[in-house]
Amino acid sequence: MSDTAGTDISAVLDRFRQAGRVARFWLRDDDAIAPTPALDRLLALTEAHGVPLALAVIPEPTGEALAERLARAPHVGVTVHGWRHANHAAETSKKQELGADRPADVVLGELSAGFAKLAALHGERFQPVLVPPWNRIEPGLLRDLPGLGFQALSVYGPEKPAALPMINTHVDVMDWHGTRGCRDPEALRREIVARLSVCLESGGSVGLLTHHLVHDAAVWVFLRDLFDATTGHPACRWVGLAELVGEAAAGQNR
Repeated sequence: MSDTAGTDISAVLDRFRQAGRVARFWLRDDDAIAPTPALDRLLALTEAHGVPLALAVIPEPTGEALAERLARAPHVGVTVHGWRHANHAAETSKKQELGADRPADVVLGELSAGFAKLAALHGERFQPVLVPPWNRIEPGLLRDLPGLGFQALSVYGPEKPAALPMINTHVDVMDWHGTRGCRDPEALRREIVARLSVCLESGGSVGLLTHHLVHDAAVWVFLRDLFDATTGHPACRWVGLAELVGEAAAGQNR
């Protein structure tokens, strides 16, 4: 990792150690449907580094094949990634599956079906967390999510008060509006350092967002280097989403 000012992750982790604190990272990967070579690569990389993985699975098209593959990956948890990852927004609006363009009961019905399907397929691996496609959801739907069994919501960006706990990702490795490959590694390290600084002051975790199906070579190199730099540091821990959900729920009940 670079030692350039503002991008030295290890230096910030040293500050955590000096303060008697432990920085926590977590990893969410979106758009899983079936076993693929890219998924195998992600599973092998995370398992080799002891990094728990929250896999956002698209319920409608997925099936037994993915469940059978994940049965051999005990470090992976499964979350609900909408229903079909289908855009129902107007052509002039940002893409959204869980928006106000359809009746709420239709949207909630799909989410209920997705919850039930993934819970049945994945058993104890299933985590009752909603990951909206494109990280967008109509705010009016949030109050109904606990009634469907959801215990938390995960989108992108700083957490905000909501009807259920939010456990967000904060750093996206993909350059969606440019190369559609890996973002500039220096910029990624800068964002991680900035988020770590927030966590040191105010608590929280660093949520990393990946999309295994579209990773280029540079993404895999970045992830390997990040895991090498962080998993070997005594003031850093990669945690599973279930731990964060439990803490967030406990905090809301106080």
